Amino acid sequence: MEWIERLNQAIGYMEEHLTDEIDYEQLGRIACCSAYHFQRMFAYMAGIPLSEYIRRRRMSLAAVDLHGKEMKIIDVAGRYGYSSPTAFNRAFQSVHGIAPSAVKNEGVSVKSFPPITFKVTVKGVEEGTNQSIQELERRIVTEWLPTSGYEYGNAPDVEVYISPDPQNARYEVWIPVVKK
Repeated sequence: MEWIERLNQAIGYMEEHLTDEIDYEQLGRIACCSAYHFQRMFAYMAGIPLSEYIRRRRMSLAAVDLHGKEMKIIDVAGRYGYSSPTAFNRAFQSVHGIAPSAVKNEGVSVKSFPPITFKVTVKGVEEGTNQSIQELERRIVTEWLPTSGYEYGNAPDVEVYISPDPQNARYEVWIPVVKK
């Protein structure tokens, strides 16, 4: 699936540029969509906003730099895009729960957020098994939309419950799309 490969290439781009400014427009170009739609799709598939993912990845690498290298906190802060030690300290503490200066102490543990990768596993559905409406919407956004020649439109999604009975559920999902 070509679009999954593109998403993983976008992750590769982010990994290569964690010490630089990450160009969201470039991420969209790599994934063949707009920056806006890339951010939406990423958050939906990864379960975390793109900006938070990037922050956690940077703070993971910053912890490694502080622990394993003789780097000053101000240098590590600058390396990961923080012009102020205060902002870096705040971001570091929100991810790891400790101050950057505490990383050098023996026995201190920090959280690690490894790079994510996307893959698709397709499983058959038994006849009569009801798929949730959220699963249907996820599949439309992550499987059909990226290869359809359409992109997400600027309008609300609509869910219509024709028969909400769990044993015989019937529903429709209307998602706004526009031609690319």
